[in-house]
Amino acid sequence: MEIADVPATDSRGATTDSAGETTDGAGDTTESAGATAEPNGAVGERMTGFPPTAQSCVTLATWQEGPNLRWAFRHMREIMPSQQIPADRRRTRPLWTESTPSALAAPVTRLDGTTTTAEDVFATTWTDALLVLQDGKIIDERYYAGMTEATPHLLMSVSKSIVGCVAGVLADRGLLNTEAQLTTYVPEAAGSGYGGAVVRHLLDMRTGVAFRENYTAPEAEVRVMERSMGWRPRLDEDPLGTYEYLTTLSKADRHGGPFAYRSADTDMLGWVCERASGTRMADLISTLLWVPMGAERDAEVTCDPVGSAIHDGGISAVPRDVARFGQMLLDDGMIDGWPVVPAAWLHDAHNPGTEVREAFAQTDNESVLPGGWYRNKFWFVPSGQGTALVCLGIHGQMVYVNRATQTVGVKLSSWPQAQSVTHLVDTLRAFASVCAQLNALSGSPGGD
Repeated sequence: MEIADVPATDSRGATTDSAGETTDGAGDTTESAGATAEPNGAVGERMTGFPPTAQSCVTLATWQEGPNLRWAFRHMREIMPSQQIPADRRRTRPLWTESTPSALAAPVTRLDGTTTTAEDVFATTWTDALLVLQDGKIIDERYYAGMTEATPHLLMSVSKSIVGCVAGVLADRGLLNTEAQLTTYVPEAAGSGYGGAVVRHLLDMRTGVAFRENYTAPEAEVRVMERSMGWRPRLDEDPLGTYEYLTTLSKADRHGGPFAYRSADTDMLGWVCERASGTRMADLISTLLWVPMGAERDAEVTCDPVGSAIHDGGISAVPRDVARFGQMLLDDGMIDGWPVVPAAWLHDAHNPGTEVREAFAQTDNESVLPGGWYRNKFWFVPSGQGTALVCLGIHGQMVYVNRATQTVGVKLSSWPQAQSVTHLVDTLRAFASVCAQLNALSGSPGGD
């Protein structure tokens, strides 16, 4: 999820679309024990009738349009081919719920200067699912607009963090050398812009490949790649499949330079992981992460026309399993005393060298996330409640992990626009405020 160059939002949290119309982000919420309401921006009438009516039909060409997002994000396997990421229910790790006063009344100062509550921020930013965990227990769980705890939801670029963890496990097992040139694993990339890059450059998004992550420009590389990977209808001149497309990219800058958000880097990383392990990504995630962390339901990942996973944003999972992933990250990669993701991998991400911070500080992202950095496919966001590890995806997907307060937040959303600095900053502040409120309730000091 790129931070810079995003559409404007008004002071109510509404987003202005390309036609100049304003869509309100407000929506009623439903707690898991309550009755479902029909909010503004709800799933609405999609894919209704036998066959579905033209007005309600969601297709490969239309699933990313604002009115269709909520339905599409919950039904990706019905729109394009998908591969199963199996869980093992015999090894499901329980998530206990703790009865405690809600922290969602915590005050939040929005980006526009107005003051509200965390609950209001979540309710007015197109949230589909919200979970807050502290000390490994669910203390708030809410579902919106017909979403349920059993509904899979597209994670968008939170998928990148999952793929990054796969890379970390492979590196720990000696199957992947992060300092090796990526052509060691994918020689087909030698003549492309990726020639000369090492795996570490992919992990930190510091390749010099020419790739524009501009979601509003139809011919930006990110949109052309979507056509090749089957996320949009393919044109005759487009490469067939993600990997073929990656080999066509050119070089714009030196490798190892400033941080620049490129989804293509994660797709190349996924290809590298598959070659290094001899295993496709869906099975890597299942074997290395999903089963060991105790997921309760199968996840899934969309795949391109030739069967390659969409590593940069194609994973769908149920909210509680996303929370389990966040809790595992909070616990230094451990589950019940057993390592899943190497603690050293996460320690390196939390404590990078100065060049990593400098690479981030040189970009426009610094003005939005001051003091932050990007390492091993994670964002790091400083706040008054300590530095949070954050997994981000467009349209409002977020996993917020705060070690100082032992808190995990999960927000799955359907923002009508791909990006919104207003929604992003307000959500980050809301989670930080929830952490502060939880500390106040428990009497802990918080901070780093």
